[in-house]
Amino acid sequence: MDGMTPAAQKILARKEDGIGWLTFNQPEKRNAISIEMWDMIGAALSDFSADPDVRVVVMHGAGGKAFAAGADISQFEKVRSDAAAQEEYGRRSGVGREAMGALQKPLIAMIQGFCIGGGMAIALRADIRVASSDSQFAIPAAKLSIAYQYDALQRLVALTGPAVAKEIMFTARRYTAAQALAMRLINTVVEPEELESTVRALAAEMGANAPLSIRASKASIDQIAGDPALRNREAIAALERACFDSADYAEGRRAFMEKRKPVFQGR
Repeated sequence: MDGMTPAAQKILARKEDGIGWLTFNQPEKRNAISIEMWDMIGAALSDFSADPDVRVVVMHGAGGKAFAAGADISQFEKVRSDAAAQEEYGRRSGVGREAMGALQKPLIAMIQGFCIGGGMAIALRADIRVASSDSQFAIPAAKLSIAYQYDALQRLVALTGPAVAKEIMFTARRYTAAQALAMRLINTVVEPEELESTVRALAAEMGANAPLSIRASKASIDQIAGDPALRNREAIAALERACFDSADYAEGRRAFMEKRKPVFQGR
């Protein structure tokens, strides 16, 4: 990390075995996300998106105590002091959120420890959430008198249903990993020592499959689960055609006939 600015050191990005690792690296603040960190998140995800060798992206928190404990409240007086300041904060942090939403590759949240508030909003943007059994989940917006992001609430309702989402938001209660699993907030719970190996195996399984097929499935499912007004059937049809016109489709057929594992190139 020599030569990196202090802000840049708080978001780490590396590529390994087809996986892009995005690390929230502010463990002294339970990986609370500052406005400067949002800038770095957007840059890292854009790089992962453009690299064909990266098949899956995994985001996680450093230190083993927190995935992300929400926004950095120490900055609120400076950057979120009123509605006008919040609009500017939303514009700047929105670049990183939009990069998450635009990512056409599988995005996994590897969660250990606290996943709170804005950290939960980040986890909700993942396609799949894998958590350790010692994780804790909460959205304490009602204890701060703030309105949670609409798009995050949309994702929350899509996962849990409106009644459970209202319980989470109205009580601002903290939940265990087992409770979060029952609520469908997360996909899987494993013991802490199994977390990284479980995520690596899941990412490898996805990475071996056809990227164009996964891209089409992700876009279709996101539209089905999202706002009906934003659905674009023509865009989905174009992704479907790209699959059937691809060299990977020909490779998949050959591999099936030759009784071997296909080797997909994403084209």
